[in-house]
Amino acid sequence: METFELNATVRPSVGKSASRRLRRMGKLPGIVYGAGKEPVAITLGHDDVLHHLEHEAFFSHILTLNIEGEKEQVVLKDVHRHPWRPKLLHLDLLRIDKADKIVMNVPLHFINETSCLGVKEQGGVISHILTELEISCLPGDLPEYIEVDMQQITVGQTVHLGDIKLPARVQSASLLHGGDPAQPVVSVHLPRVSAIDTEQEAADAGEEGGEVESSDTGAGA
Repeated sequence: METFELNATVRPSVGKSASRRLRRMGKLPGIVYGAGKEPVAITLGHDDVLHHLEHEAFFSHILTLNIEGEKEQVVLKDVHRHPWRPKLLHLDLLRIDKADKIVMNVPLHFINETSCLGVKEQGGVISHILTELEISCLPGDLPEYIEVDMQQITVGQTVHLGDIKLPARVQSASLLHGGDPAQPVVSVHLPRVSAIDTEQEAADAGEEGGEVESSDTGAGA
């Protein structure tokens, strides 16, 4: 399993102007909170965090936060990005307690899509309605991702939230709070034919029919 460590320093001053100064210096303001401790404003290396964010696993792993030599376990709760520039604005980290459950979004990995019955044998296409799942579990049981096996899914079939097989001791946060187990996650359906395609096919068929009829008339003469 991959491991991630973030190096940070305590941020002595907070506020918009202080945060802007940090960003101009290539730094990233952040905050760490939770586990019954006081929130701490921190400063991280912008490019270091940006590099970590390229890894899908970074979003669903227990991270090690090293604040001036003191390490604690955290998870990523939120990342604030610039609306159009490839820049990060702020990072929110949550401390974890091994005895307390956490709620996290983890990615869904759809396996056996190319060999899916509905695709390979019936000419269907796959539509992903959800790409991640909110789960509840103890930190030690946090999965990197949840697999959804598409092998036996046929055209017209939908995999629902209640169909997802979760690892031991992992629960769907939505279903725990009365969510709908029939919520669609992924489906297989036949390709949709547009009206333009239908009209073109009809026109092509008419032209072919006209050519055959003209040929038959000529032969009869």
